[in-house]
Amino acid sequence: MIQLHHPDGVPVARTTLVWFRDDLRLHDNPALAHAVASSDRVIPVYLHSPAEAGDWQAGAASNWWLHHSLAELAAALEQRGSRLVIEQGPSALPLLQQLIETTGAEAVCWNRLYQPWALARDDNIEKSLQIQGVSIDTFRAGLLFEPRAVCKDNGEPYRVFTAFWKRCQSLGLYQPASTAPARLPGEPLHAGCTLGKLQLLPTINWDRHFQTHWQPGETHALQRAETFLSGDIEAYEEARDRPALAGTSCLSASLHFGECSPRSLVNHCIERLDMTDDEAGRLSIRRFMAELGWREFASHILYNNPASTDNSMNPRFEHFPWQQDTGHALQSWQQGMTGFPIIDAGMRQLWQTGWMHNRVRMLVASLLTKNLRLHWLHGARWFWDTLVDADLASNSLGWQWVAGCGTDAAPYFRIFNPVLQGKKFDPQGSYVRQWVPELAGLDPRIIHEPWKAGGVPDYPEPLVSLKDSRESALQAFRSL
Repeated sequence: MIQLHHPDGVPVARTTLVWFRDDLRLHDNPALAHAVASSDRVIPVYLHSPAEAGDWQAGAASNWWLHHSLAELAAALEQRGSRLVIEQGPSALPLLQQLIETTGAEAVCWNRLYQPWALARDDNIEKSLQIQGVSIDTFRAGLLFEPRAVCKDNGEPYRVFTAFWKRCQSLGLYQPASTAPARLPGEPLHAGCTLGKLQLLPTINWDRHFQTHWQPGETHALQRAETFLSGDIEAYEEARDRPALAGTSCLSASLHFGECSPRSLVNHCIERLDMTDDEAGRLSIRRFMAELGWREFASHILYNNPASTDNSMNPRFEHFPWQQDTGHALQSWQQGMTGFPIIDAGMRQLWQTGWMHNRVRMLVASLLTKNLRLHWLHGARWFWDTLVDADLASNSLGWQWVAGCGTDAAPYFRIFNPVLQGKKFDPQGSYVRQWVPELAGLDPRIIHEPWKAGGVPDYPEPLVSLKDSRESALQAFRSL
């Protein structure tokens, strides 16, 4: 390692590179806190090397969010007397090595990632830099627990959520969280490239509606969390399944990019429980905490089943009779033109906003994998490219859960009926009217069955018979 020296030959004091990844925040950032406490000069860096993710490089919607989140992080660092150094290249290791040589850094620290490709990449980087004499420190920031740390008494990983979450709770959910540093020591000596050179924004005007729905970055994530945790969370249990209501936290993208800390969210929930006497409110808070637990469970499953991004976890599904001709059916599903109003509303919400209500995510996934009997990977890939909150662990777990081929899978006979689900969770058709304007004039009694109106101009007939396709799916499952 080359070390910088002052003109009089005295070595520069300890310099640490803080490698930002999916932790684009200053509060409760263990790697940053460690560097600030132990270094005379801290250099924040972001390395853009998407090719390392292989087939699961970030999609277009995620890249839109990333661009704006990085912009805010850079501004926040400048307010603290520092600067975000951005570099890009085919792989992160040579970028880090060049930065170490240029800045004379003696140490590098980062917060751990758990995707299969990231685990292999980071292990190689750590070993390579240690051989060069560079000090490496890594920390846990994106999860409440290390995926390998939560296991059964016999050491085996969990495969069912309920048991997994009980074990997490027994380990203790409340964990201290650090505050953001007031200033970062030292002045970065390396300019790096501009954010615009990463070319993260879409080349077509597809994202024009995103900015009316989202404000990426740590500041807005904390504001959104405060609004939800201080009020709306007590109605979460009842409101979370109603897609027409603002009943969820809408923090999934912020959690994925690390703009807010899961540790801080859980701590606030525990504090809120201590102040809440209303049993319905306490149930809602616990339900939201359990949803954070599902996020932990997804990482636990992916860590222990790294092939689950592309392969069904239930080996019997190697022989499942998926439909091979995807053309018209898949395109109709993607475009929100299936003829089932709540399905089409969800798919259009996804396209226009980069997000879809969680209840509706289950419905559209059920229609694709069971009524249309298309492979769950078709849906996983589409979500991956169009969701601003696309997370490899949660995306893989969710699709396999609905398709019935995962570990903690829904029973094969659970096939959501989009008409009944629409009537139950969108009884007035408000959600459908918002996203499927062709149906806005229909009476609430038939808005989820528009064919009863004798047809609606510019809106298609149902893509399949729900009854017949359900029976075909059940027969296919029985064949396993």
